[in-house]
Amino acid sequence: MKHTEGLFEFIKNSPSAYHAVNTVREMLEAEGYTELYESDRWKLAVDGKYYVIRNGTSLIAFRTVRDARGFMICASHSDAPTFRVKVTPEAVGTYTRLEVEKYGGMIYYTWLDRPLSVAGRVILRTPDGVESRLVNLDTDLLTILSLAIHLNRGVNDGAKFNPAKDLLPLYSSGAEKGDLVKSIAEQLGVDIENILSHDLFLYNRDGGRRVGKDGEFILCPRLDDLGCVYTSTVAFLAARGAQSLPVLAIFDNEEVGSETKQGAASTFLRDTLLRISGSDQSLAVALENSFMLSADNAHAKHPSYPEMSDPDNAPVLNSGVVIKYNASQRYTTDGLSDALFRTVCKRAGVKVQTYCNRADLPGGSTLGSISNTRVSVPTVDIGLPQLAMHSANETAGAHDIDSMISAITEFYSTTMAKKGTKVYF
Repeated sequence: MKHTEGLFEFIKNSPSAYHAVNTVREMLEAEGYTELYESDRWKLAVDGKYYVIRNGTSLIAFRTVRDARGFMICASHSDAPTFRVKVTPEAVGTYTRLEVEKYGGMIYYTWLDRPLSVAGRVILRTPDGVESRLVNLDTDLLTILSLAIHLNRGVNDGAKFNPAKDLLPLYSSGAEKGDLVKSIAEQLGVDIENILSHDLFLYNRDGGRRVGKDGEFILCPRLDDLGCVYTSTVAFLAARGAQSLPVLAIFDNEEVGSETKQGAASTFLRDTLLRISGSDQSLAVALENSFMLSADNAHAKHPSYPEMSDPDNAPVLNSGVVIKYNASQRYTTDGLSDALFRTVCKRAGVKVQTYCNRADLPGGSTLGSISNTRVSVPTVDIGLPQLAMHSANETAGAHDIDSMISAITEFYSTTMAKKGTKVYF
């Protein structure tokens, strides 16, 4: 459980997708990685270490390798279900509340009566044009109020929430519009007139903590999918020695379908791999010798609702990394990618579990099948087993964090080559 505190610190520093990518950027730069820009022509050195960011919320990092056979890619996502602050933030009435709309499929009631704040980016007017700046108000600023049971006697029989009425967070006793933007301007030390626009989101201020008899469980916001972002970044930085070129990919907007310029359905990954390869033909050859992990968490068997899981393919906390399967290809795992990843885990000494949806329940989709429509490589969907997915606080196993890092480190340290029906691995 040596990486638990590192994960908690990572998530604390990542209250929005913008901050998550910036935190990964800081980890990369501490290890000597150089930022590239899509607006420039790239000149890559042998044994170089690079990263590129698209729109502030998606990042791809890689190391160049002499005579590289192909790519070993691990993809995860930077976003989590939350509430986005509207362009005109305040709703003034008896109290002032923020105008927000839901982003992704969160469990509404878990957001009530918690300390919340606001983070994201603002767009500033400067003498040279416009500039993006990160902002995190980093204080117990807001709360979404539940209605007292005396006024809603049926609340424990099941509650329905109207996001436009029930889920607007309490902000202040005053009635002055523009106060939120004013507070942001003060924090950034800029004139309010120079804030042109913003991309701001609410976040749960609760910190990560260990729970359970022996501290074997972790309770933390945004484990889906910052747990995989953190573990894949740590593994990417630790791995060495392979003849396949390692690629760390972090995409935004998975929670709303990935069909954005910075999502897994975008050209970002293909654009980057093509620049590394130098030509379409070189890229095609490299992709034939490549392998991809789609890392996004998996539903563990719930102790109160075991009947909601498949009887034989339901992972549990602290029992190893999960391989996910779906006949409709919502998960992209097939026999080949399953076998390759099991080989990696055996070499790493990591236990493997399996996940399938119960046959009569539809499941969600994730990065693998979506990104494969742009970059076609053998791909396996994996994840950390967790409970309460899309809650304001989610639960996972502390031991599984270490297992995931070990498995992905071994993956990045592996060279893959393919010839016909044979894979040399």
